[in-house]
Amino acid sequence: MGARSSKSSNTKKGSSHAHGHHSSGIQPNELKQSHFQGDKTPSRMSTHSSTLEKKQTKEPVSTPKTNVSEYSVNEDDFYDGIPRFPMTLSEKSKSRRFRVSARKAGSLGIEKAVGVLDTLGSSVTNLNSRSAFVTGPTTKGNELSILSFEVANTIMKGSSLMNFLSNQSIRHLKEVVFLSDGVQNLVSKDIDELLRTVAADKRGELKIFSGEVVRFGNRCKDPQWHNLDVYFEKQNRGLTRAKQLKGDPEVVMEQLLTLVQHTADLYRELSVLDKLEQEDQQKNLEGTNSSPVSKGHELMFLKQELKDQRKQVKLLKKKSLWSRSMEDVMEKLVDTVIYLNRQIKNVFESAYDDVSLSGCPNMQHKLGPAGLALHYANIVLQIDSIVSRSTPMTSIARSTLYQSLPPDIELSFRSKLASFRVGKELDLQDIKAEMEKTLCWLSPVAINTAKAHHGFGWVGEWADTGPGGGRKPNGLNDINRIETFNHANKGQTEFYIVDMLLWLNHLINRSKITANVDEMQSNTESPKDQNQKPSQEASHVLPISSSDDLVLEQKDATIVKCIEGSE
Repeated sequence: MGARSSKSSNTKKGSSHAHGHHSSGIQPNELKQSHFQGDKTPSRMSTHSSTLEKKQTKEPVSTPKTNVSEYSVNEDDFYDGIPRFPMTLSEKSKSRRFRVSARKAGSLGIEKAVGVLDTLGSSVTNLNSRSAFVTGPTTKGNELSILSFEVANTIMKGSSLMNFLSNQSIRHLKEVVFLSDGVQNLVSKDIDELLRTVAADKRGELKIFSGEVVRFGNRCKDPQWHNLDVYFEKQNRGLTRAKQLKGDPEVVMEQLLTLVQHTADLYRELSVLDKLEQEDQQKNLEGTNSSPVSKGHELMFLKQELKDQRKQVKLLKKKSLWSRSMEDVMEKLVDTVIYLNRQIKNVFESAYDDVSLSGCPNMQHKLGPAGLALHYANIVLQIDSIVSRSTPMTSIARSTLYQSLPPDIELSFRSKLASFRVGKELDLQDIKAEMEKTLCWLSPVAINTAKAHHGFGWVGEWADTGPGGGRKPNGLNDINRIETFNHANKGQTEFYIVDMLLWLNHLINRSKITANVDEMQSNTESPKDQNQKPSQEASHVLPISSSDDLVLEQKDATIVKCIEGSE
């Protein structure tokens, strides 16, 4: 009994002792060692407990609360002297996620800061006392290369606009263009309205040019060229200090045009190089069709020509925009945009403000916004081509012309066809002379419309028409939109086209009468002369309607019936 009571008392003391130490962070393995090791264990236990207490005071958060039942209480497990702090998997993943999220938060903060700097890049120049852009050294490997052709095309647009705003061009505009028959009869006779129309056109061209400059600036690595649209808007509204231009804009443009000329030459030489390389590749793939000696001479000559062409291309790359960086030309382009904006304001003065408030006047009655300018120009050119011929009008040309008439012109032509009369009898030359009075000013407007529509828009087109193609570098070949059908009044233009169609119908009728008279005169000739003529030649005196002509006449039957009824 005594032994059993002492054993139970020791067990109670041990359990209470274990529970006390476990609450302090001691593992159950230590309890088993203290139960079996006697007096030496308490000193070791006290040492470890003091160490654990120091760690707990330093890191109170990392000590988890666990149950004793989670640990093994087998007697084979011994304490190895290393304190263990169990951590669950969820707590480890939480700590890792916290570190990763902190890193992501830092990177996002940097990205936001970079974005803010890019947004404010265009206004960084305001920190300068003179609002001047800072041009750094050219970074190697940052050349324009293939983009140089697009930059050259943009420079040509700026040069064309600058040439138009010169004193000579403005004088020619007011004294010649505005007073021409085409502008007076089709657009307007009000000089102020014409000035507003031209001012709106030039503002639109400047917007296109400045938009391309903004796009090029956004491609630069230097953030000061980013978001130039905000900078241009502030300069236009006077919200920031006026930028001081670095040099004479015309001199700067001449320098850019020199680079553009070399770039155009480079474009042509690259085309030649491409053809030579294709020829060389083809020669190498060909079989031994010719003698080895002649083939060897051809290959040697081709290799030498290819080598010389590559040297020429390499030289032009150094002299052209190809080897320049975007930053090299950006400041010149920015100065050009600001100069052109100021020039448009100075040249058109009050018309500039009127356009800003109301836009281009009477746009609803213009052919350009209606999408009919090129169509009407095509009709006028067909009429002019028929009149200029010395031979009678063919059925194919007549059918093509009538089928291309818009509904409004066709209806007006039908209604006026029966009542059209000529005061006196005219021969073919007199009718053509009457038509030439209108076509002499109407045809140039149609030609200008076609040229403006098919104008150069990419470097290949103006490069191919360079020094040898007739294009002048000063932009004198450029066409003003006021001289095209773009701003022509729809009603006025239709009136003159219908008038030309009525005269053309009269010309066709007179041609038929003349042909019948000639046929009758040929029939009155002596039988001897008729027998001497071949039968095939007699069949070509007057055209006979074929099946193709009948098909074409069926397509424009409605107009032909009206024409026959008016005869």
